[in-house]
Amino acid sequence: QVQLVETGGGLVQAGDSLRLSCTNSGNTFNMYVVGWFRQPPGKEREFVATSRWGGGPYYADSVKGRFTVIRDNAANAVYLQMDSLKPDDTAVYYCAAARSKYWESHRTLESQYDYWGQGTQVTVSS
Repeated sequence: QVQLVETGGGLVQAGDSLRLSCTNSGNTFNMYVVGWFRQPPGKEREFVATSRWGGGPYYADSVKGRFTVIRDNAANAVYLQMDSLKPDDTAVYYCAAARSKYWESHRTLESQYDYWGQGTQVTVSS
């Protein structure tokens, strides 16, 4: 059973860094694609980044160069390292997962994921 938990959100200032963690009840993320989404206040949820089981990550243009997805197989976790944060990054951040092939196209749509965490709030003040 897949149960995703996000941690690491908080209140930071513009320019600061924050690392979000996504874990799966202590189970491995092997054979899973993991995605990060966010929902800014008053807006729809949007794609942020994705990490395939095999192959490199993919990022939304709005975070490219500032955010990094890191898979830590030893810790059974996937991290979203967020640097140079901006007030526009303020949102509830969600991790999502789905069983996947080793090689496949990047998944950027919510409908492509089967499991979701409860979300963690990130607030960036100016």
